[in-house]
Amino acid sequence: MAVLAWLLIPLVAAVGAGLWGSWANRTRRVRSDGPELDGYARFREAMEKPRTGG
Repeated sequence: MAVLAWLLIPLVAAVGAGLWGSWANRTRRVRSDGPELDGYARFREAMEKPRTGG
């Protein structure tokens, strides 16, 4: 019986993780990559600027 309990622990954990994952993802809205790409473009522009000074 103790072996069955030890086998059920990972099963219950996996089911719980699946339920939590679906619950956590329920409010996620589909977003475009616009803001991330804009930020990356600003980063690239900043890195391509020549350094001035010493």
